Amino acid sequence: MGVGLLAAVGMEAGDVDPGKRNMALAAYGVGTQVGLALPYSRLHETEADAVGLRFAAGAGYDPRAGATFWKKMAKQGGAKPPEMLSTHPSDEKRIAKLEELAPQYMELYRKSRAKYNK
Repeated sequence: MGVGLLAAVGMEAGDVDPGKRNMALAAYGVGTQVGLALPYSRLHETEADAVGLRFAAGAGYDPRAGATFWKKMAKQGGAKPPEMLSTHPSDEKRIAKLEELAPQYMELYRKSRAKYNK
């Protein structure tokens, strides 16, 4: 993508208008950030939530509490960027995913509670 974009504005030939070059580089930077970096960051956050639920359940904590926690966080409000410009999933998506994941950790939670006599 980048090579084609740079070639399109004549960067390889050395006869580049500085304005065109700056616009091309800015477009490439924004496209890379929104199209590649941010989606991976959101994916990593979702994976971290799943690992956190598993660790919590293994320590005897109810994995359903993860969604409850994020519902409370969402109520705190505050300015948030659109999800596509954020490193984190939206509150709604995060809560939905936590609610979806929690049941698979309930058996681990029950075993851990029994093990630790909670």
